[in-house]
Amino acid sequence: MPFKPLPYAQAFPFFEWGLNWCISGYSHRFLIVHAAVVEKYGKALILPGAPGSGKSTLCAALINNGWRLLSDELTLVDRATGHVVPVPRPVSLKNESISVIADTFPTCQFSPIVHDTLKGSVCLMKPPADSVEKAGQTAIPCLVVFPKYQAESSLSLTAVPRAEAFMRLADLSFNYSVLGAQGFETMTGLVKSCEAYDFIYDGDFNQASDLFVQLLDDVQQRVA
Repeated sequence: MPFKPLPYAQAFPFFEWGLNWCISGYSHRFLIVHAAVVEKYGKALILPGAPGSGKSTLCAALINNGWRLLSDELTLVDRATGHVVPVPRPVSLKNESISVIADTFPTCQFSPIVHDTLKGSVCLMKPPADSVEKAGQTAIPCLVVFPKYQAESSLSLTAVPRAEAFMRLADLSFNYSVLGAQGFETMTGLVKSCEAYDFIYDGDFNQASDLFVQLLDDVQQRVA
């Protein structure tokens, strides 16, 4: 309970979905956003998005390009510090994303593919050992990038006003309304600490990683 029973063949992804449900339903000491999140230089890059936006695919690619995995699914913002707390579990990949990541990064380890789930075909990619070892190290939120995969498109980065970013993140939060005024205050702090962008990409992961590193460098220089 409260889940509908699933076939035994779907037990592995079902367990992963159940873990997500437990965290999002009960860990209210955090503001929880439906977003992948990675880290470099101690700064967190948050990748919010609804299913199908390509956030997990992009997350999987970034952690194979030198970024540290914090989570591919849940961004946990500590209400006391404003820092992002890692949950470096296996990365959940679905449908076409499975072959894209497997072909691009053949040395990665994957679970067996489970077909005919509510989300289609799914499998889990093993997280980097370094990310797991650093699970106790938080990161300071710095960038919010709303990704959108579009085949045969040009790389596009468009600034998002902070007020709009606030509303979009609140809409993607699992417990913003549950937290009430505390949720508003934490989200306000998150948005104030980050620059936000819409990002369209076509699968050139190296170019995307380089762009995000440059954005972090730009933010660092402005802060300095």
